[in-house]
Order: sequence, then structure tokens, then C-alpha cells
Amino acid sequence: MAPPPSEPAATGSVITLTVNGEKHTLPVDHRATLLDVLRERLDLTGTKKGCDQGQCGACTVLVEGRRTVSCLQLAVAAEGREITTVEGVARGGQLHPVQQAFLDLDGFQCGYCTPGQICSALAVLDEHAAGWPSAVTADVRPEAAVPPLTAEEIRERMSGNLCRCGAYVSIVRAVERAALATPADPAEGTVEAGKEAVA
Repeated sequence: MAPPPSEPAATGSVITLTVNGEKHTLPVDHRATLLDVLRERLDLTGTKKGCDQGQCGACTVLVEGRRTVSCLQLAVAAEGREITTVEGVARGGQLHPVQQAFLDLDGFQCGYCTPGQICSALAVLDEHAAGWPSAVTADVRPEAAVPPLTAEEIRERMSGNLCRCGAYVSIVRAVERAALATPADPAEGTVEAGKEAVA
């Protein structure tokens, strides 16, 4: 006699995501990406779906302050972690220095990639202030001083974010300007402190 069929494994879970400081509890399929949950379940459509393969950077968000291409991140794996989308960058109606610089210096054309560019730029400022080297950093010794955030450094650090319109020159200029509006000392709290300093 054949054994009774076993129950099918569950294909979803109820999870709680903390997005832009707000908790959302919802059932999600285990295969759902963070990008799709943000856009289709939480109506946070600032995060864009570009290639859906992790290659263009349009869907970049910050997870625990680190850049993440949300089209490759499973939503269930983001439970319990702080997620910031472009909707959560401004504070109290005041644009973040990165957002203001993108506006002032025309760091966008069609704007489709801009939310991902802005989230990536925020992480670039934090990574640079923390002393993380890039592929073009000349001296990568731990005891070396933080290198200046040159245009070459910015281009390398932002290289995971593509712009179909080719607004790269203005994007680099915007990140350079935003870097001047945020503290460069990690002890000062990097970008988070900069939000208060320029408000």
C-alpha cells in the first residue's frame, strides 16, 4: 500500500518589512523579489524595474545602508532589515543634498534611472567616508588616508548604475556637490549627519 501523499510545502510566508521607517506586515510568495513587493504590494513605485537581471541599477535601494539591487533580493530575505527607497530619502519636506544636487545640476534626463542613482550616490558617500577603497583607489592600505572623492572615484563607484540618456557628466557633478554638503568624517555620522547639517 502506497504511503499517503505528504502535504505540499508552503510557498509563502507572512513577513514584516521595515521600509522608510514604517513597518508593513503582509503575506508574500517566497519567490517574490523585494522590487516587486515594494512596487506592487506597497505602492512604492519610485524604485524602477529596468533590466530585472541586476545589471542596470535602476532598482537600487538601501538595505541596512548598503546598496542592493532589489530585483535580485528576495523579499523574505529582507525581513527584519531597514530598507530605504527613494521615497524615504527626504526628511520633513527637505530634499537630501544628493537630491538637491541632482535637481540643480541636471543629473537626469528622462529620470527613469534617477531613483537608483540617488540611492547609490547615498551609499557612495557613506562608503567613501568610511574609507572603503574602489578599483581606482591608488593606496588601499588600511592605514592610508581616505582618498579624495574625485570624478574618477565617483565614476567607478557609481558604475553599477546605468543611464540610458547618458547624463553621466551631470551625475558625477551632482555627487561631487553632495559630498561637499555632507561630513567626510565617519565619526560624524556621514550622510545621516549631513541630512541635519544642510537642513
